Amino acid sequence: MARHQERLAAILSLHIAVFLLVTTGVAHNDHGEHKNYLIIVRTPYEYDHNLYKDVSSWHASLLSSVCDMAEEELAKDPTAMARLIYSYRNVVNGFAARLTDEELVEMRKKDWFVKAMPEKTYKLMTTHTPEMLGLTGKAFHGGVWNKSNMGEGIIIGVLDDGINAGHPSFDATGVPPPPAKWKGRCDFNTSVCNNKLIGARSFFESAKWKWRGIDDPVQPVDVGSHGTHTSSTAAGAFVPGANVMGNGIGTAAGMAPRAHIALYQVCFRQGCDRDDILAALDDAVDEGVDVLSLSLGDDEAGDFAYDPIALGGYTAITKGVFVSAAGGNMGPNLATVGNEAPWLLTVAAATTDRRFVATVRLGNGLELDGESLFQPKDFLSVQRPLVRDIGDGKCSDPSILTPEQIGGKIVVCDAGGKLKALEVGAVLRDGGAAGMVVVNMKIFGSVIQPKAPALPASQVDYLTGQKIKAYLNSTENPTAELILKGTVLGNRHSPVVAAFSSRGPSKQNQGILKPDITGPGVNIIAGVPEPMGLMTPPNELAKKFDIMSGTSMATPHLSGIAALMKKARPTWSPAAIKSALMTTADTLDHRRKPIADQTGSTASLFALGAGFVNPMKALSPGLVYNLTATDYIPYLCGLGYTDHEINSIIHPLPPISCARLPVVEQKDLNYPSIIVFLDQEPYTVNVTRAVTNVGRGKSVYTAKVEVPGTLSVTVAPDTLRFKKVNQVRTFTVTIRTSVGGPMEGIAEGQLKWVSPTNVVRSPILVSPKKFVRDNSTTVQASH
Repeated sequence: MARHQERLAAILSLHIAVFLLVTTGVAHNDHGEHKNYLIIVRTPYEYDHNLYKDVSSWHASLLSSVCDMAEEELAKDPTAMARLIYSYRNVVNGFAARLTDEELVEMRKKDWFVKAMPEKTYKLMTTHTPEMLGLTGKAFHGGVWNKSNMGEGIIIGVLDDGINAGHPSFDATGVPPPPAKWKGRCDFNTSVCNNKLIGARSFFESAKWKWRGIDDPVQPVDVGSHGTHTSSTAAGAFVPGANVMGNGIGTAAGMAPRAHIALYQVCFRQGCDRDDILAALDDAVDEGVDVLSLSLGDDEAGDFAYDPIALGGYTAITKGVFVSAAGGNMGPNLATVGNEAPWLLTVAAATTDRRFVATVRLGNGLELDGESLFQPKDFLSVQRPLVRDIGDGKCSDPSILTPEQIGGKIVVCDAGGKLKALEVGAVLRDGGAAGMVVVNMKIFGSVIQPKAPALPASQVDYLTGQKIKAYLNSTENPTAELILKGTVLGNRHSPVVAAFSSRGPSKQNQGILKPDITGPGVNIIAGVPEPMGLMTPPNELAKKFDIMSGTSMATPHLSGIAALMKKARPTWSPAAIKSALMTTADTLDHRRKPIADQTGSTASLFALGAGFVNPMKALSPGLVYNLTATDYIPYLCGLGYTDHEINSIIHPLPPISCARLPVVEQKDLNYPSIIVFLDQEPYTVNVTRAVTNVGRGKSVYTAKVEVPGTLSVTVAPDTLRFKKVNQVRTFTVTIRTSVGGPMEGIAEGQLKWVSPTNVVRSPILVSPKKFVRDNSTTVQASH
C-alpha cells in the first residue's frame, strides 16, 4: 500500500509541477503523439532529500522539466496529466513515462539524462516430474523433499499472465503463514488469498497505453492458462487424482509444494510490456521473494543495460534472490537463446520419461508408436481403411474431407497446415472419419506434443510417418488400427532436448555458455483454468489440468528446485546454488547414453547447457564456483560496457569507474562452465577458476579432463586439498591445440574434480573463432 501511495504521490507531484510550468508560460507543448519510453538517469546523479520526499517525486520533477500541459487539454482529459508511468527504486535508476518527440528532444539536453528507450514487448515462453527428478523418496532414503521440508517458508515470485486463484493447486491446507519479512499484497479477496498464494498483483500501467482496450484488470486473473500452469509447477499443492483427459492420473504437486507463491501479472494477450516487467521486479525484490521465476523474455533483448530481466535479475541477486529464466522457444536455430545474463539461470527444455501412447498397427502387422491425449475407453480397435488427404496432404480443406472420401476411415494428415491440430480433428470428425494419424513436421524430430482432438488419433514423428506413407504406397487396400495404450512411464530414451528449445551461443556474452541447464519442459501436466481441446473432460479434475510445453514449463521446475535448495542450504548465494545445479547435472539418458536432441544425435552444449537437472545431487555438490554480485562488475567492464551502462545495471549499488578496476575477461569469470577461443597464435589459452568447499571439511579432489584428441588440456594444480568447509582453492586450466596450430570446428569436453564422494563437472567448449564478429550480430557457430 505504501508503494501504491508513493506512486500516486509521484503523479500528484507531476500534476503540481506541470501546472506551475503551464502557468509560467513554458514555450514547448505536448500536442504531439505520446509514446512510452524508459528513461535512464545518470548515476551518481541524486536528488535533494530535503526538497523531494522520495525518488518518485524527484522523477516527477525531472519529467515536469520537459513536459508542460496546455490548460485546455487538461480540461478535456484530466487523466492526460498522468505522464509518469513508473518510478523505479531498485532495478534501474530511471522511470517510465509518456513523451512526445519534442519533449524527448528537450530531455536529451538535460545533464541528468542518459538514454531514452522506446517501448518494447516481451513474450511468454510457452505431476510425474517430482518423482522422475528424485524429489520424492522413502523417508529413510531421504528424497529432496525430506531434506528441504518441501520448501516451507520460501517465497517464489512468478512473473506471468495471471493466476486462477481458486485452483486446487493453490490450496493452503497445512501450509504455514509466510515469513515475517513478506511485505507484499494480494489483490484477490481474503477468501481466495491464503498461505499458499500470498501475493497477486497486476502491472499494466504501461501496457494500457500500448494496447488500447486493456482495462484495469483489478485482479490478476489468468485468462490464458500460462500463469496458473507455471505457478502450480513451481509450488503447487498436492492434488490427488489430477489428470489430462483421463491420462497421467496421479497426485499433482509442484517442485516445492510447501513454498509460498507471489504472482505478478505482467503479461496480457498481446504480450508483456518491458516497463511493466521492470515495475514488477522493482516491487518483488522489495517485498521479500526468495526466488524469481521468469517464463518470459525476448531473444533480441539486447544489451544487459537495457533489458528488464537482466536489470531486475542483477538487483535481485544483490539481495540474495535466485533468478530462473526461460531460454526461449526459438530453436533449433543457433544463437536464439534469450535471458543470457550470467547472473541468471537460463533454462532449456527436454522431454520426460512419460508418453501417452497411441499405437498405429498397419495392415502388414507393423506397429508404430505415436501419442494422443484423447483415448476414449469405448473405442474399438479394429482394422479400418487407411487413406491420405487428397488435397494438400495437411487436411486443410473441409470441402474434400467428405463422408464419401473419409467416412469410417483413418486419415493420414501432415502437420503444418492452415488449420490447427484441434481444428483438423473437428473437420475429420464432421466428415465421418473413424480416426486420424498426424505426421509431425521434420524439424520437431522425435519429440511429440500430443493434443486432444475430436476423434481417436495418433500423432507420430516424421520418420514414423514416412514408414506409414511407404506402406500406403505398397498396397492397393491399406488398412490400420489405432491401439490406445494410455499413459506409459519409463521411456529409456529420455530426456531428449526439444527442437523448440532455444540454442546458444549467447550473443551478448559469447564467452559464457548459455543455456545453463535443461529441465523438464515437454508435455508437463499442471493446473489450468480450463484445458484446451474440443472434447468434454471425462472427470472433474480433468477440467483443471492440462499439458503444456516450452522453456516456460522447464523454468518453474528449476525455480521450485532452487526454492528447495534455499531451504536446505540457507547460507548459499544464488551463484552457489546455480553452480550446484550445473556441476551435478546429468549428461546421460536413462539408457546411460549421451542425452540426444530431437534428431537423435548427441545434444550439443549449445542445446543442453551443463546437462539435465539432478536435484538430489545438487544438494551435495562438494564444490561450488561462487560469485558475489560485485564480481560481475569487472566482467562487465571487460565486455566493453560504459561506466554509465554498468552503473545502470548495478543500481542501486554505488557507482563505479572501469578505469579503476581490473578487467575480467569472459573466460575468467568464475563460472561453472568454460568457453575459450583458440583464434590466434600460439593457440593456447589459460583459464582461471576458484572453487569453494561445501562438502566434507577434509577432502581431496583430483582433476580429470575428457576432451577430443585435437585438444591438449592441463590443470594446475591437478589435486585440490581442503582442510575445512568454505575453504577456497584456485586453479588454472590451460587449453591448447594438440598440434600447436589452428583447429577446425568446435570441440566439446569436460573437466571433472573427483573425490571419493563427489564428481564436480564443468563442460568445456573450444572454438577456433569467435561466434560473433566485433560490431556485428552475425553468428558463426558450427561443429
